[in-house]
Amino acid sequence: MKFDRLLSIVLLLQHRDLVPAKELADRLEVSQRTIYRDVEALSAAGVPVYAERGKHGGIALMAGFRTDVTGLTSDEARALFVLASQSAHSALGLDHALSTALRKVMAALPAPHRPAAELTSRRILVDPDRWLAAPRPDGDLAALRTAIFTDLRLRIRYRHSDQPTLHTYTVDPYGLVAKAGTWYLVADRRGKPRLFRADRVSGVTVTAAEVRRRQGVELDQVWNELRRQVEDRRGGITVDLRVRRQRLDMVTRIAGAFFTGPPTPTDGEPEWMDAQVSYPVIEAVCHLLQFGTAVEVTGPPEARAEMHRASTEISALYDTDAERVQH
Repeated sequence: MKFDRLLSIVLLLQHRDLVPAKELADRLEVSQRTIYRDVEALSAAGVPVYAERGKHGGIALMAGFRTDVTGLTSDEARALFVLASQSAHSALGLDHALSTALRKVMAALPAPHRPAAELTSRRILVDPDRWLAAPRPDGDLAALRTAIFTDLRLRIRYRHSDQPTLHTYTVDPYGLVAKAGTWYLVADRRGKPRLFRADRVSGVTVTAAEVRRRQGVELDQVWNELRRQVEDRRGGITVDLRVRRQRLDMVTRIAGAFFTGPPTPTDGEPEWMDAQVSYPVIEAVCHLLQFGTAVEVTGPPEARAEMHRASTEISALYDTDAERVQH
C-alpha cells in the first residue's frame, strides 16, 4: 500500500508545479503528517521531491523529473483500457489521439500485464448514450475544446431551449462535461456557476482577458454543485402511480430518472406495483401517457385531471380522423 501511495504522489506531482499537502492527503485518504513522511521517504530513495512550508506552500518535484508507468499493477493496467466508447473522443476530435496514446501505454506496460490489458479492451465497452436517444448535434466541440485550454475568458452565442433568439454571454470556463450523451460547457458567469449545452452554442470567441475562476475551485466541484441544483429543482410535484409488473422494467428504464424511490408491491393486486415520480410542473405528468394502460396515475387529483384532459384531447384528435375514414 505504501509503495502504491508513493508512486501515486510522484505521478500527481508530475502534472502540477506545486500541490498542497492537504490536497494530496485528501486524494490519497491519509493524514498530512503521512504525506510529509512519504515525501521524506521519496527523497531518501533519490526522488527529487521537496516541501515548501507556509500559507502558499506545498509539495513539488524538481523541474524536468519524470518517471514511467512500469509500477502499474495488473488491475491498474486493466482499468486504463476500460474506456468510454469512441463517440466521446470523436466528438472532441481526439479519437486518433486516443488510439495512439493507448498503443504507447501498452508498449510501456510490464510485459506480464499486456495480455490482460489487451483482453480487457476487447471484452469491456462503456457506451455513455441512453437507449433510443435521438441523434443530436454536438455543436462546435472542437472550438470549445480549444478555447477552454487558453485560460482566457470566452464570449459565446447561446440559444435557450424556450427562446428562439441568440444571447451573447462572457463566461469564465472550467471545462466540458459529457452527461448521458449530451455535452455541456461548465463556466462561471458574473461569478455564478452556469451550464451551457454545447449543441446550443453557435459561436465561440476567445477574448484577450484572463479567465477569472473562483480561487481553489475545480471542474468536478462546479459540476457537482450544478448537478445538485438541477436535481433539487426537479421536485415541483409528486405524483402517485401504479405500474403493471410485467412492464415495470420498460417504465423504469425510460422514466426511472423521475422516480423518488424504488417501486413497491400493491396491496392485494399482485399484477401491479406502486411508485412515485416527481415533476417540476403538473403538465409534465403527460410524460406518462407514452406507457398507455401500463401506468395509471392514482393521485393527486390535479394530476389525474391533467392526464384526463390530455388523453381526451388525443382521443378527440383521432376520433376526427376515424370519422373521415368512415365517410
